[in-house]
Amino acid sequence: VQLQASGGGLVQAGGSLRLSCAASGLTVRSYTAGWFRQAPGKAREFVAASSWSGGSTYYSDSMKGRFTISRDNAKNAVYLQMNSLKPEDTAVYYCAAGRPITSGIMMSNQYRYWGQGTLVTVSS
Repeated sequence: VQLQASGGGLVQAGGSLRLSCAASGLTVRSYTAGWFRQAPGKAREFVAASSWSGGSTYYSDSMKGRFTISRDNAKNAVYLQMNSLKPEDTAVYYCAAGRPITSGIMMSNQYRYWGQGTLVTVSS
């Protein structure tokens, strides 16, 4: 199983980036897909998730309205569209897949498979 995250880079505050996560060895439509991030010196935090059933999406309050998670089951991929980026969004972003219970969907230990991370740097 491999999750390959890409799309990170350097962007100015207010700009946008679209992260991609390509999956191999698993079928994305059968898993809840999540994005987490980890800033230097900080714990990994939840960003967004898309339930395996496809019907629900979840966002951290600080990203709600700015970030959008989506999936393309035909391409076996998950995406994170990030708009209105802020310097505090600077972090390594990780995609993950698992079958968490609804109450645990924001918990990183509920996800079994992880990508290698892609660095997003937002300059002020």
